[in-house]
Amino acid sequence: MNIHEYQGKEVLRKYGVTVPEGKVAFTADEAVEAAESLSGPVYVVKAQIHAGGRGKAGGVKIAKSTDEVKAYAEELLGKTLVTHQTGPDGREIKRLLIEEGCDIKKEYYVGLVLDRATSRIVLMASEEGGTEIEEVAEKTPEKIVKEVIDPAVGLQSYQARKIAFAINIPKELVNQAAKFMMGLYTAFVEKDCSIAEINPLVVTGDGKVMALDAKLNFDSNALYRQKDILEYRDLDEEDPKEIEASKYDLSYISLDGNIGCMVNGAGLAMSTMDIIKHYGGEPANFLDVGGGATAEKVTEAFKIILSDQNVKGIFVNIFGGIMKCDVIAEGVVEATKQVGLTLPLVVRLEGTNVDLGKKILDESGLNITSAESMADGAQKIVSLVK
Repeated sequence: MNIHEYQGKEVLRKYGVTVPEGKVAFTADEAVEAAESLSGPVYVVKAQIHAGGRGKAGGVKIAKSTDEVKAYAEELLGKTLVTHQTGPDGREIKRLLIEEGCDIKKEYYVGLVLDRATSRIVLMASEEGGTEIEEVAEKTPEKIVKEVIDPAVGLQSYQARKIAFAINIPKELVNQAAKFMMGLYTAFVEKDCSIAEINPLVVTGDGKVMALDAKLNFDSNALYRQKDILEYRDLDEEDPKEIEASKYDLSYISLDGNIGCMVNGAGLAMSTMDIIKHYGGEPANFLDVGGGATAEKVTEAFKIILSDQNVKGIFVNIFGGIMKCDVIAEGVVEATKQVGLTLPLVVRLEGTNVDLGKKILDESGLNITSAESMADGAQKIVSLVK
C-alpha cells in the first residue's frame, strides 16, 4: 500500500526523523492558511499523488508569498499530473502539501528496501540525490553504496556512520545523519514497510540533516496489524476495479490489454500473461482467485474483468489442486449466466476432477470454448479476440 508524502513525513516524525514543517491542503484557501501558519517567506507547494517525478512534471512550485501560494494552489488542484510513473493518463491532484522553504546546501539519497536475494533489508545511499536512483545506477553505479542489515541485531550505528562517510556527508553532521538513518530503519521495521525512500535527504544551511521528500510503501499482508497506517489509504489513488477485488480477497491488477485473465495461483497467472503475449495477445489484467475460489468469488471476478471496457475476451486458466475443477466449472457456468456474458470465453482446466469439470462446461449449453492446454487456450483466445 502506498501513502502520500505528507503522511510518510508524519510517520517519520514520530521516529525522530527530521522533516520540514508543513500542512496538507485540499483547497486554495486551506493552502493559504497553511502557509500563514508556517515561517516564511519562502513556501513550497507540492502536489500529492502516488507517483514520483512530480517536480519534473510541474507538480512542485516555489512560492515567495501567500498570494503566490494561492495562485499555485489554484493552478494545481484539479489538474491532471502526468509523470513517468503515472502513465499517459496521469493522476488528478486533489490535495497539496504546503511546506516551509529550506536552505539546501547539498542533496543525497537514502533508502531501505528488502533484498529478496538475501532475504535481508539493505540500506542504500548515494551523494547523487534529487534524481531517480535507477538513473544513478545506470550512469554512475559506483556512487551507490549499500549496507546489508542483519535482522538479528538490526541496523548498527557503525553501519549508519559508514554510509554517511561513504556519501560524503560533512564530518560534523555524520552522527546526525546516522541518527536519521537509525530512525528511518526503525520506522521501516516497526511499520512493516516494503520501501522507505528519502530522495532527497538534504543538508541545510543551518546544519540540519532533513528528509525533503519521503516515499513509504507498506506490505499489504501486514496491514492487519498496522491499523494507523491503513487509515492513510487514499482510495482516490487506486483503481476502482482493484478496490472491488480486495473486498472479495481477489488479487487483481489492471493492465492495458484486451484479454481478461482469471487464474488460480500467482505463478500460473504470470505464466498465463506471458503465454498470451507469446501468441500475439495483450492481457488486460492479472487476476488470481486463489486456492479457495467459490462460485461467488468466480462470479465477482468475472464482473470485475468485464467492468474494463477494453476487454474483448476472457481466458480462464485453472489448475485444480486444493480447488477442484468441477467447483470451478460450476462457478464459471453460474458467473456466465449471471453477467450475461457475450464475449469469447476460453476455459482450460487441469487437475482434480478435471473430467467432471469439462463435462459441466460442455453440457452447460453456453458458448464456452474448451482448451486442452495452456498454450492451446492462449492461442484460441488470441484468435477469437482478433
